Amino acid sequence: MEVNPPKQEHLLALKVMRLTKPTLFTNIPVTCEEKDLPGDLFNQLMRDDPSTVNGAEILMLGEMLTLPQNFGNIFLGETFSSYISVHNDSNQVVKDILVKVLKPLDVKTKFYNAESDLSSVTDEVFLEAQIQNITTSPMFMEKVSLEPSIMYNVAELNSVNQAGECVTTFGSRAYLQPMDTRQYLYCLKPKKEFAEKAGIIKGVTVIGKLDIVWKTNLGERGRLQTSQLQRMAPGYGDVRLSLEAIPDTVNLEEPFHITCKITNCSSERTMDLVLEMCNTNSIHWCGISGRQLGKLHPSSSLCLALTLLSSVQGLQSISGLRLTDTFLKRTYEYDDIAQVCVVSSAIKVES
Repeated sequence: MEVNPPKQEHLLALKVMRLTKPTLFTNIPVTCEEKDLPGDLFNQLMRDDPSTVNGAEILMLGEMLTLPQNFGNIFLGETFSSYISVHNDSNQVVKDILVKVLKPLDVKTKFYNAESDLSSVTDEVFLEAQIQNITTSPMFMEKVSLEPSIMYNVAELNSVNQAGECVTTFGSRAYLQPMDTRQYLYCLKPKKEFAEKAGIIKGVTVIGKLDIVWKTNLGERGRLQTSQLQRMAPGYGDVRLSLEAIPDTVNLEEPFHITCKITNCSSERTMDLVLEMCNTNSIHWCGISGRQLGKLHPSSSLCLALTLLSSVQGLQSISGLRLTDTFLKRTYEYDDIAQVCVVSSAIKVES
């Protein structure tokens, strides 16, 4: 029995000659405050170091240039010049030759569905893009933009308004150090002509694609475009229940009011609905359970005012609503509809 299997010989010999620019010398700054034990020793050593930048010694990049000691890495989206020589050293025919390219960035996306207006069915979508520099050198992020699909308009949420001037949330320096991650946020809102379709659409929806442009040492430009980003749109089923109005804070064991909106999401079928209100350990509904709401035509809505009270303090979840379609004998359950803060009435009076 062979313990170590024989090594597989490569059939091809690959030689690459690359035209590479010199890179800026990098060092690791070591510093401390003057009140620490070394005092100004570390800072003085960095000022005396000829490789550091005068007046900016704590920066990793220096003023000297270094010649490359090896070929380096070829990253996806980066422009480079080279000669590639592939020679078949065997007596066999080799097919489907593939040259792999490393990724310079690791891109992860998350989608968040938010209702822009409780009285409408047009939902906004928030996209969070996490971009990580997985190379060994810093990057200057020149542009990170989202190109939306034809159904959406996009707004970038990566800047704030200070004294009438738009300032990026990442500060004045747009450098991304090796293995560092930066988060970008975008808000997508359906266009008016697609608003009704985008609000209740089911299945996978195409959002758009990210366009990322960066520069490495000495200004080499790289560009990367993701494939079309897709998210699973929330499905509301046949009946959608949303809140029109709800108080933030209520008194313990005192009735409060909420307003619900019930929408028939079906495009063909009329429903005959019955509302049941089931009490929980902390939430108690006031009124008649099992009352008829009447017929609800396709794509139509009705608003309903309900009264309830809480017997437990703290943050309580509103649950226990049941809608039954008498035509199909189908019941829809709605729990954890919203949360409300319940405080003692005595505490509220004292405050």
